[in-house]
Amino acid sequence: MINIICSGKLKENYLKEMIDDYEMRIKKYHKINIIEIKDDGLETEASNILKIINPKDYVIVCAIDGDVMDSLEFSKYLDNTFTHFSTITFVIGSSEGIHSSVYSRANKLLSFSKFTLPHGLFRAVLLEQIYRSFKIINNETYHK
Repeated sequence: MINIICSGKLKENYLKEMIDDYEMRIKKYHKINIIEIKDDGLETEASNILKIINPKDYVIVCAIDGDVMDSLEFSKYLDNTFTHFSTITFVIGSSEGIHSSVYSRANKLLSFSKFTLPHGLFRAVLLEQIYRSFKIINNETYHK
């Protein structure tokens, strides 16, 4: 299972459509669940995030100061992680960031860029990279 915990709801239809498309594509390979929590201040968000995370989950917090990987490294990382854990939970913080208690729960901090990206766009990029990873893992054409 892949869980993606996100602060806030998407407003832009073009992003919703893109995310729905990648979510559908990923479901061919793996169960995925996108969980939106209310954007309600760092401490409340942290409490809500930590309530959702199962103690057995492998948690990847998306953070600007996290490790950087290319698509091939990310696909190998996901594949290897799934050999040891049945659920990977990604956390995408709000515009205020992520509370230190969520960072403390993380098994991995992952950065996609030093750029600050809009929340919805980052969600789409994460889903696209997860989809790309499954295509790479399964030796299917898509990745270039």
